[in-house]
Amino acid sequence: MHSTNLLLEEPIRMASILEPSKPSFFPAMTKIVGTLGPKSRAVDTISSCLKAGMSVARFDFSWGDAEYHQETLENLKLAIKSTKKLCAVMLDTVGPELQVVNKSEAAISLEANGTVVLTPDQGQEASSELLPINFSGLAKALKPGATIFVGQYLFTGSETTSVWLEVSEVKGDDVVCVIKNSATLAGSLFTLHCSQIHIDLPTLSDEDKEVIRRWGAPNKIDFLSLSYTRHAEDVRQAREFLSKLGDLSQTQIFAKIENVEGLNHFDEILQEVDGIILSRGNLGIDLPPEKVFLFQKSALHKCNMAGKPAVVTRVVDSMTDNLRPTRAEATDVANAVLDGSDAILLGAETLRGLYPVETISIVGKICAEAEKVFNQDLYFKRTVKYVGEPMTHLESIASSAVRAAIKVKASVIICFTSSGRAARLIAKYRPTMPVLSVVIPRLKTNQLRWSFTGAFEARQSLIVRGLFPMLADPRHPAESTSATNESVLKVALDHGKASGVIKSHDRVVVCQKVGDSSVVKIIELDD
Repeated sequence: MHSTNLLLEEPIRMASILEPSKPSFFPAMTKIVGTLGPKSRAVDTISSCLKAGMSVARFDFSWGDAEYHQETLENLKLAIKSTKKLCAVMLDTVGPELQVVNKSEAAISLEANGTVVLTPDQGQEASSELLPINFSGLAKALKPGATIFVGQYLFTGSETTSVWLEVSEVKGDDVVCVIKNSATLAGSLFTLHCSQIHIDLPTLSDEDKEVIRRWGAPNKIDFLSLSYTRHAEDVRQAREFLSKLGDLSQTQIFAKIENVEGLNHFDEILQEVDGIILSRGNLGIDLPPEKVFLFQKSALHKCNMAGKPAVVTRVVDSMTDNLRPTRAEATDVANAVLDGSDAILLGAETLRGLYPVETISIVGKICAEAEKVFNQDLYFKRTVKYVGEPMTHLESIASSAVRAAIKVKASVIICFTSSGRAARLIAKYRPTMPVLSVVIPRLKTNQLRWSFTGAFEARQSLIVRGLFPMLADPRHPAESTSATNESVLKVALDHGKASGVIKSHDRVVVCQKVGDSSVVKIIELDD
């Protein structure tokens, strides 16, 4: 495996560690995906989350109905309007998730060394002796000695709220288990995870399809997070389904890798998807603990070299109830950035946590510090070597733009793009400065009406590290003249100056199309 020691080559002066961080218009280059829920769905809370650095809002359909999530989405739209901060929308499917059904919602106490039976008979009442589950094929998939985890919110790792079971025997459709640790399961929904076992359920369930049809399509979702992706075929089927839903043909699919099956087919899945989510909650249970870091480093490296965004989850679980992360969590966030993560995904921390805004703010600050010591030079050389020669025309332009920007110490790279591909390729080389992606809308027709494309492409860059979108005026279409390009460039520069990203006498690298050619130019700004 490639070395991923991306700290600066020269030693850091210890005293410099205590110097206060300089405020910046962009809190961090690394993006933050926040899950909106009970503690984070009010307009003012969402507004504060956007100001703190959230750029993608995740809607988790493992709980809550379409109406509930629609109310939250309407609040998000109001927050975007009031803060003037763009935010993308991600729909997270349930997928083949196994659940314990606890209709009474009474707390269930399980004692170590006792036994408990898992049954597909959902008419039964959940108790300390019997746990009804939502899958009839479990007994066929398990053998004595197999490991099962049951917990709320995907096993925080807290032994008092999660239980570890070992299968002792299979009786017909029932599975008899020995309880390995004492725990109390509280609430209505517990997730059940069988370690390294294939569950014969479709990745995109009928319920998921209905949600995408009823909620995803009318809301023109930017990202579909495909839970429990196990094969490249899962992604192909999801894409075919989306292609029939009008605007959703533009929706990007992110594969959630959360078990060994997905890990084994990682390379084929990566070829098919638009991005990857390393779902460390389930994955950390399916893999031995000592192997989790190895998968993270290897998977992030593969995503970086493919130029596809990678998202890491489960980094500051303790902030669900606390105002500060643990030391290990703070280090974990920084290491995710140094390993090459594009975004950090917050789940329970913002969904039901007590401090959603503070969590986003602290994670952003840690990311920003880690970015300062990211060894861009080593990363750039490694990426160029990996891509090899001859490079494609666009890849050559993108790498040249980044090299030029670093050599002249440009404050920003401005990239004109209509599909967003050129801007994403520039971001692939991880420049040390922000990339302003000026998305030029395209005019298209379906024979009945004319419409502009561009909003999807602008929002979809909100999950890529270092990429910050601007949607240009539709009156300047993609196939424009150099005169209109100059006027759009002036608007982009003015926006950069107003936001404090660009100052007088700064150098700016511009990447744009002139006729059939792509051009990289360096501009030095006057007063």
